[in-house]
Amino acid sequence: MTATAINSKAWQLAKVLSISGERKMPVASGWRMIRSEAGAFLDPSGLDKELEWIPAEVPGTAAASLAKAGLWQFETHEPLETHDFWYRTAIEGKGAMRLLFEGLATLAEVYLDDTLILTSDNMFLAHEIEVTLSGAHRLDLCFRALEPVLNQKRKRARWRPRLPSAPNLRFVRTTLLGHAPGWSPPVHAIGPWRGIFQIEPGPLRVCDADLRATLDGTRGHLDVRLDVEGADAHDAKVTCADHSAPLARNAAGQIAAHLELDGIEPWWPHTHGEPTLHAVTAEIGATTIDLGRVGFRHIELDRGADGKGFGLTINGVPLFCRGACWTNADIVGLSATRETYLPGLSLMRDAGMNMLRVGGTMVYEGDEFYSLCDELGLMVWQDFMFANFDYPVDDEAFMASAVAEARQFLARTQASPSIIALCGGSEVAQQAAMFGLPEKTWSNSLFDSVLPRAVTDLRPDIPFVPHTPYGGELPFVTHEGISHYYGVSAYCFPIEDARRADVRFATECLCFANVPDAAPFTLERDAPRIEHPAFAPRVPRDTGATWFFEDVRNFYLEALYRVDAAALCQEDPERYLDLSRAVTAEVMEATFAEWRRTGSITRGGLVWFFQDLWPGAGWGVVDSLGEPKSSYFGLKRAFKPVTVIFTDEGINGLRLHLINETAVAKPVHLSLMALRDGEVPVMRAKREIILDPHSTIMLPATDLWGGFFDTTYAYRFGEPSHDVTFAQLYDGESNELIAEAFHFPLGRGQARHELDLEAELVQHNADWHLKLTAKRFAQSIHISDEIFRAEDNWFHLAPGFSRYIKLVPRHPTYATPKGRVAAVNGTSIAYGNEP
Repeated sequence: MTATAINSKAWQLAKVLSISGERKMPVASGWRMIRSEAGAFLDPSGLDKELEWIPAEVPGTAAASLAKAGLWQFETHEPLETHDFWYRTAIEGKGAMRLLFEGLATLAEVYLDDTLILTSDNMFLAHEIEVTLSGAHRLDLCFRALEPVLNQKRKRARWRPRLPSAPNLRFVRTTLLGHAPGWSPPVHAIGPWRGIFQIEPGPLRVCDADLRATLDGTRGHLDVRLDVEGADAHDAKVTCADHSAPLARNAAGQIAAHLELDGIEPWWPHTHGEPTLHAVTAEIGATTIDLGRVGFRHIELDRGADGKGFGLTINGVPLFCRGACWTNADIVGLSATRETYLPGLSLMRDAGMNMLRVGGTMVYEGDEFYSLCDELGLMVWQDFMFANFDYPVDDEAFMASAVAEARQFLARTQASPSIIALCGGSEVAQQAAMFGLPEKTWSNSLFDSVLPRAVTDLRPDIPFVPHTPYGGELPFVTHEGISHYYGVSAYCFPIEDARRADVRFATECLCFANVPDAAPFTLERDAPRIEHPAFAPRVPRDTGATWFFEDVRNFYLEALYRVDAAALCQEDPERYLDLSRAVTAEVMEATFAEWRRTGSITRGGLVWFFQDLWPGAGWGVVDSLGEPKSSYFGLKRAFKPVTVIFTDEGINGLRLHLINETAVAKPVHLSLMALRDGEVPVMRAKREIILDPHSTIMLPATDLWGGFFDTTYAYRFGEPSHDVTFAQLYDGESNELIAEAFHFPLGRGQARHELDLEAELVQHNADWHLKLTAKRFAQSIHISDEIFRAEDNWFHLAPGFSRYIKLVPRHPTYATPKGRVAAVNGTSIAYGNEP
């Protein structure tokens, strides 16, 4: 073997295209791994065959391989960055070919038969190496210990953020996952976390592909430029949506084409239309090249009438963006398969979320992630992987690596219509400002010129913002630009602050220690604060803060239910947990009602965050096993594209806001009712309405009542006449219930009653449903079953009405549902036996 190109080049194509004549073969089998002391072996020649090698997962991480071998688990909290990790396998081939490494975390060396052919210090960079093979060869990878690098004495930063565990991480291009002890488990990204491929050349090779799809009214434009070796431009064409155009040489030596597609079906977020995708192929002689799929959409940034807002308009329609911040679907192995991503992304879509944010503390996700977001109609706010630090922008090597990283990501995802916003990074400007540094230090050339230039070159269709949060006299104010809003939640302000804060767009908001539903998660019952030996609590906290997010949840528990949280936890821990689950769902639903009401200036809110990274009462609205928590269901109700919501305007009464985000008019039946003692109707009203497409309307409750009625109990003339008001919105054609809203003029309270709650198990074809009824208003009904998951949960039920709740098996089963149904204001349990 001789290496024909020992100098590596950053991989320009993020995807090697499937082309006739070139063979892209994964180097994924036969891998072994050992762990050694840092620096014990300078190169692979010293690795003894008698060492204890274990099978290795490639692509994957050292943690995943150790865990599979039973040598590592969360509970040990064993640091991995103190060791070197060596990987070994055999490859075969004859002649010139390329080795492709899509991601090596983090300080990596690659050897072919003991010859060093690549070094890498950026886990986010892909590399391609040209080699010449002559039969069987040995391929070795070494991942050096990061701890010695983190302990080196380096240039002092202008500020030192509290979130990351090591200040020298600012010099290293690796993820902050595993390095944020306030909320992330201590599992470190080490190993070949993305694929390794062996590519045999053929007569035709695509070295670069540039696809740009735009929308002008109803006309789509597609520009395609291909850098192809071994191709004759004669008899070449590109095809999309049954339209074709010839590929011809341009001045740069590429083959290029432009298509105009009248009446093309556009790409929409799923809440507003269909996320239509169109396949693109190129034919060059007898070779057909699959260039993937594109979506046609047009993005505009809306600053509002005062120029201080932040909103997105897609295809001419202003959007309310809502969802959550993505963490990772596999914190141990960092898997990037479709099977890994699909369950979580499907839960997002099913909850009515239309946007997720990949924050700067995470990782760039794999190709399947963005493909699924394209298919599901989920918009992506994408941060570049920079967060909190004062980065060394005067270091030429660091900046060159950062530029290559950004350009590779943009090239890899260039055709993805789901990416809607690009952001330089998370909380960099905020950190500088909060440390009291002058405005000139809040940003730097990386965010102000380098990253914007890369976006302009490769994704000019997407708005770029240098930081999140960003805007206003300070980067973190909420009344201008982009904010991380925690007035409701971390800072324990009342729910009314959601309106008072004048939030324009919150790329983070509403973090609570959300209690999981599943039986294994009873951590708080025995010990409200669970800490591991390194004192990083399973109940999340802000590093350096004296309080935990359990304290935050308890604040709202006491405010909404008028209980003593500490006493209740001791005296009735089961009820404490149930009310803790109920309260986060209620607060989140109420906050988003404020933001979605008629006249609101808020254009988006993304909850921090979507899924827990390990078992416990974390910030996630989905637990670490992928099970939705109560807060997920609260958001699911708050995010419906067609819905009715209440806002309490005090002496101005109760207002109903009817929303139709879809592209078609919706005939609906609206009913409004007030109940005394949770069962006696004291007021009733109905109205038929046609909701225009993409519309929000407001109706005062008095308009429906036809006269004065103290719905909010603001005037307090005598004893209150009612304790709950509810609205129901029905489809005008099918008469199916679309949405409900509830208002509690006297508060939710802590009293418990006999509700006569009944649950009937009904089977329709192969599906199981629960038919639920109650004679008295049932508050925060929760359904639990070890085998089946309820499609809705933690909802209220008005007396005299039925709800049919579908029960979905978590895994294929012939079992019959058998669990429990209870309400937080009830005294009895229905539906079989307690699991």
